[in-house]
Amino acid sequence: MPVRIYDISKKLGLENKEVLAKAKELGIAAAKVPSSSLDKITAEYLENELTGGKPVPAAAPTPPPEPEKIILVTAPPPPAPPPAPPLPTPEPAVPVEAKAPPAVPTPTPPPVEVPAENGASVDGIVEPAEATPPMPPAPPEPMVPAPPPPPAGPQVGDKVGFIQLPGKSAPRTGDKPGPGSVKLPPSRPGFTGGRPDFGRGRGDNRNVRGGFPPGRSQAPAGRTGGPQQVQPAKPTTPAAPKINLPESAVVISLKPPIVVRELAEQLKRKPFQLIADLMELNVFANVNQAIDEAIAEKICAKYGFRFEVEKRERGSGIIHAPVRKVELDVEDKTEDLKLRAPVVTIMGHVDHGKTTLLDVIRKSNVVAGEAGGITQHIGAYTISFPHPERKGELQQITFLDTPGHAAFSSMRARGANVTDIVVLVVAANDGVMPQTLEALSHAQAAKAEIMVAVNKCDHPNANPMKVRQQLQEKGLVCEEWGGKTLFVDVSALTKQGVDKLLEAILLQAEIMELKANPNRRAKGNVIESGLEPGGPTATVLVRKGTLHLGDIVICGQYYGKVRALINEDNKRLKEAGPSVAVKMLGLNGVPEAGLEFSVVEDEKEARDLAEKRSFEARALGQEARTKVTLENLFATMSSTTAKVLKVVVKADTQGSVEAIVEALKKIESDKVSLEVIHSAVGTITESDVALASASDAVILGFHTRIDNGVSDAAKREGVQIKLYAIIYELIDQVKEAMAGLLDPILKDVVVGSAEVRKIFTFSKGLPVAGCMVTTGRIVRGKVRVMRRKGLIYEGVTQSLKRFQDEVNEVRAGMECGIRIDGFGDFQVGDSIECYTVERVAQKL
Repeated sequence: MPVRIYDISKKLGLENKEVLAKAKELGIAAAKVPSSSLDKITAEYLENELTGGKPVPAAAPTPPPEPEKIILVTAPPPPAPPPAPPLPTPEPAVPVEAKAPPAVPTPTPPPVEVPAENGASVDGIVEPAEATPPMPPAPPEPMVPAPPPPPAGPQVGDKVGFIQLPGKSAPRTGDKPGPGSVKLPPSRPGFTGGRPDFGRGRGDNRNVRGGFPPGRSQAPAGRTGGPQQVQPAKPTTPAAPKINLPESAVVISLKPPIVVRELAEQLKRKPFQLIADLMELNVFANVNQAIDEAIAEKICAKYGFRFEVEKRERGSGIIHAPVRKVELDVEDKTEDLKLRAPVVTIMGHVDHGKTTLLDVIRKSNVVAGEAGGITQHIGAYTISFPHPERKGELQQITFLDTPGHAAFSSMRARGANVTDIVVLVVAANDGVMPQTLEALSHAQAAKAEIMVAVNKCDHPNANPMKVRQQLQEKGLVCEEWGGKTLFVDVSALTKQGVDKLLEAILLQAEIMELKANPNRRAKGNVIESGLEPGGPTATVLVRKGTLHLGDIVICGQYYGKVRALINEDNKRLKEAGPSVAVKMLGLNGVPEAGLEFSVVEDEKEARDLAEKRSFEARALGQEARTKVTLENLFATMSSTTAKVLKVVVKADTQGSVEAIVEALKKIESDKVSLEVIHSAVGTITESDVALASASDAVILGFHTRIDNGVSDAAKREGVQIKLYAIIYELIDQVKEAMAGLLDPILKDVVVGSAEVRKIFTFSKGLPVAGCMVTTGRIVRGKVRVMRRKGLIYEGVTQSLKRFQDEVNEVRAGMECGIRIDGFGDFQVGDSIECYTVERVAQKL
């Protein structure tokens, strides 16, 4: 039968909140409010804890002053109706026990009492010969009737006996005492109905039949004969004593919720140790669950720590996704910069000896010597060469061996000018050729230092002075003639002048003071890339910082962890500093040549950034590559940038080229400048497209054609190609494009005006001005209110009505109603002007 909390409070004379507090301390989850119900075992356990192990006065009867005895009662005879029984029903009398005081003293001799030895019970039925003789019938009494004669024997279905346990009430009136009815004294310690008492407070109050006797309350075991001696039972969760920590105890502060794992980290303990401590406190939680502040305080006190709850600020509980910007590049301090090796690119016309010169330079590497030289071509290599002034000091030079000018142009197109010095190779017997001028245009557009290597000086038809004269016309004046460009005469076959060329490169690099910070995360560019059996590979040139094994690299829409760094000698490196080119393994894709790579802090940042770039590339598609055309020059350039129009001129004859260039240079303007980055004779080739793409230029063709496949390349790169047959048409369109670079002039054009004749007010909304259109027309759009030629308000029309209809336009001479958004202070006589804003292109 369930027991409610307020019943226990009433029974013990306590307040409900005291009982609830004790139940919460004992871990009884069902005890929440005074009307909460508990099962009988839990209620008895709670009462026992509240009374401290003492018997409950209302539940247990007062013990007798003398030891209880075993009373043997013979079976009564069949019931006979008494003459005037005071009882309500003619039932057999209750067995007379020693603890029932007699109502009226009689001379009847007391019955024979057999003391129980060691609390042993008597089994079976005692023969009448050994029992006390039957008592004579007593006179009728109001409470205790005379015992009837003994029965002949128990019938089928009759109750043959019962066992009265200590602390139990007397049997009910309707129960028939059998011949073996025995009342046990509470002298057997720990006996509670057939199972020993382990002091656990539950499961120990079952009788021999396996049921729960009615009216039973939790009685402590351990009583012997005589008065009750109560021993408190052991509680399930003993209350932890309050620990007085010293003032010097370390304070641990956590913000709620208090998670077991975080508390274990603060206590420098393993989580399972805290879980064991929580189980002792009857709290079952795993490492990811939160616990109460009081429990956490007890746990911390056990290990000598003082626990404090750190309160959260207002709004700090709201979780916002952290917007963390990935820093791909940081500004270096001047004091952290150190000298680095120069990066040199060798360019020139076909068959002018670039490859032979590169082979000679490779073999002049004093570090490699005869140890095998270059065993693997990775597109870049670094050599060591003695300094021209300090012979004992070896200086490094990094050469980029890029086939053609594709990689060079793609790097510049992505804003990465990795080359410090460009060596322009010109054959002494052939002189300046078309590809030589093209390479020169690339180098000048990249703003790199240019050195000229006049090759094939051992040829019988060599004329080095002719080369100097031709390049002087292109703006490269040698130092012998008062210019700033170094000219070195070399011969790749006889190795003549190669050492002098390397010394000139080192001197030029020393003048340039090339510096980089090696103590930072690496940043550089991809020179070549490919897919090999081991996975995607990329030859990278480190420009800043140092690239280490295990670094997380992001390159375009690809990322990965550096698994290997291999140099040109096929040796594995652990790191690569500034101006060092290595082959890198570990990316999850093949990046394009010229892409910039950066080292980031963790892989999650790299993955998120790579996915973002990949999504943007798919979303924009090829449209994102549209660059500059003659029509959209204004849209593609900001007003703050320099107004420069770059063009590449190709014509059928040299005279046409010179005429067009001269005509373009005669276009004078203080607002826009024109720059011809390349001009040559011939058809428009892919090299022209690559140069225009890298420089954001427009290709102008005059009486020429486009090579096969060049149109597709121009469309892919977003380069515009314009072909002309009349030179004046070409000049006029270039002038228009230059004027299009200028910011247009914004001009207000008045469309019409109306005079306010009457003002209509409404209960809802702004007033409406009844107007007469005087000039032009009134349309929806921008309007301004004028009063005595002074501006009062400027805004837009909210509604324009003629009679009851909404209209878009009202012409002169007609009446209309105008409501202006945000304005209603009209006066009769005001003028409302309707105007539009037009962009007027500037002229040169």
